[in-house]
Amino acid sequence: MSLSDELYRETILDHYHRPRNQGELKGDNVLSVDGVNPLCGDELTLFLKVEDGKVSDLSIKSRGCSINTASASMMTEAIKGQSVERVNELISTFKDMMMSADEVNVPEEFEDLEALQGVKKYPVRIKCALLPWNTLIEGLRSAESGANPHMVTTE
Repeated sequence: MSLSDELYRETILDHYHRPRNQGELKGDNVLSVDGVNPLCGDELTLFLKVEDGKVSDLSIKSRGCSINTASASMMTEAIKGQSVERVNELISTFKDMMMSADEVNVPEEFEDLEALQGVKKYPVRIKCALLPWNTLIEGLRSAESGANPHMVTTE
């Protein structure tokens, strides 16, 4: 295992063992969206509050593998307090990173997300990493339209 692979592994395990922004978010105007990956057994609920064009607060309740939990934790750290426009850019960058055969550079302030590039070596696990992000997309759509969110299923 190379030094960079070892550092990536440590970053993922840190977010898995000590996930950030965990728990139910309560208060007015909080959306909740459920996501599930039936192939792996990952389940999560995303709690999202969008105010004045920004993700003012969010949290995750998750049960699942280390990749899913770490991805959710890293995602919450990366987007909390960001404008919806910036969040959409980051979603696009992250999805490109996970789906591209090439390495994709992420902005320096979100460098923990680069640790998930190693997941591409195991194509079946990519869906584990993408589940929180796909759930976030549904939450943002619901916040924008005022509609009730739907469950996101990644298969």
